[in-house]
Order: sequence, then C-alpha cells, then structure tokens
Amino acid sequence: MIRHTWTCSLLLLFCFPIPAQNIHISDLDGDESMLYAQTKQVNQFFRRFNGEENQHGERYHTGDSLYRDIQLRLGYLPMLFDQQNPNIEKDDIKNFIAKLTDPVQTAFLDFHGQDWFAELPATFLTYRKRENLILFLCLEQERLGYKWSITNVYYERFLKLYYKGEAEMVMKTFLHPMSHELDFMNIRKVFQNPDYVEYYACKSFHPDFISLLTYEVKQGNMKFEGSGDPKFHFFQIPGWYFEVSFVNRPGYNTGWLITKLIRITEEERRELINFYQP
Repeated sequence: MIRHTWTCSLLLLFCFPIPAQNIHISDLDGDESMLYAQTKQVNQFFRRFNGEENQHGERYHTGDSLYRDIQLRLGYLPMLFDQQNPNIEKDDIKNFIAKLTDPVQTAFLDFHGQDWFAELPATFLTYRKRENLILFLCLEQERLGYKWSITNVYYERFLKLYYKGEAEMVMKTFLHPMSHELDFMNIRKVFQNPDYVEYYACKSFHPDFISLLTYEVKQGNMKFEGSGDPKFHFFQIPGWYFEVSFVNRPGYNTGWLITKLIRITEEERRELINFYQP
C-alpha cells in the first residue's frame, strides 16, 4: 500500500503543471520551414529524434554518412518540443539535448525496445453508467512481428476497491500464527467484511486490474464505447522521463511533440515502469 502511494505521488507530479519559463529557441540556419514541418506520425517522431531522416522526410539507412548525424539531431531535437508549453524548463531541454548529442554518451530511441508505453483514455458503459478509464499498452514481440498489448488499467472504481488509505486496518486484519492448531476455524473472519478481504493476502499480493477488467467485460458488466487521444510515455533515456502528445494548432510547431520532460532517478524510473507494466 505504501509503495502504491509513493508511485501515485510521482504520477501526480507528471500530470499537473509545474511553473517554468516559456521556451524560446533561436533561429536555425538553412531551410527552417522544413525542420518546423509537422511531425505527423509517431514513427516519424522516432526518426527525427534519432536523426534518421532529412529535412524533406526522406529516410537515411544504416551505413549512410548522415545516419544519426549529430548536427542533424541538433537541428531536429529542439523542434520536437512543444515550444508553447510553459511547463518545460528551458535548462532541462538544453541538458537533455546535450546528453543526446554527446559523442561519448549519445542516446537514441528504440521503437521495438522496452520502456515506452502508450496511454489511451477509454469510455465504458458500466452497470448502466458511463465511466472513463485509462488503458496502458506496450509493444511486444509476437512470432516474427510485434503487437500492442494492454499492460495495465487505471480505473477509479478498481482503485477504491483495493487502495482505501486505511493503514490502521492492517494491524487488525490478520490470522493468528497459531490458527493452524484450531484447524483454521477462524478463517471465517477473512470473509466477514468483503471490503478488507485483500488485507489477509500475502505481502507480495497486488491486484491485477487487467484481470478485473476482462472479467467484467466477459460478464457483460462493462461494454466498450470509445477511446480518446493517445499519448506516449518514454523511459528509454537514462535519467529522464518525457511524454509525447499530439499538438494540433496552426503553424509549424505541431504534431507529435514532447509535452513533458522531467529528470528522474533510477529508483523513480523503476517504480514508474512498474506502474505502467506491473
């Protein structure tokens, strides 16, 4: 329960605005309009982030002299940030780009790699009531290809069932260590109060919200109605977390852009990944 609360506090940090300076990126040399062109696809975001396509959108391939060229990345990377977002620290952007383009410690995104997740809001009709939840998904290998799979579910009704914030109940809900001598006759107390039945589970127990969701769907208690705009969470760059969302507005700085950038420790990284993929 304590671990869940600490992880949620990190998630709240990512979800709510953090006061910061507006971003102003200096003019680039050359054909700026091409670099500012909308990043229309998530795959294109990966290629621009890694420096794997030119300003005309033509792909470079391994072995090409300009493939993942540092100067190309220095041109692209500033354009992949939401420049109108007041919640991204200007110094963080500079330090992030410096890390990515350091000749010794350079870092890239791997589309088929681990540690990046999609977040998809969804609406279900639940017991005749329309409710919203969030599905988390990741790419996983399937035979010779890949597929998107659901890794976790964030649903307030499920959370209230298991995380009540009543730590004092932990001290009251237990089976005496000599219960076996009474043939566990006191096992009935486990099921007398359904609200706290999970408190009698072993310490390693944590609820599986995917199982709960699939059970409710199979029982006909939850019916999918629709989904909203996805966004993506990245943990592939050591020491950093960033979020990519689709920004739709007039101008060149639109499309799939980085809308959050936060420094994180390795411990925070592990905890957050465990939330997206328990």
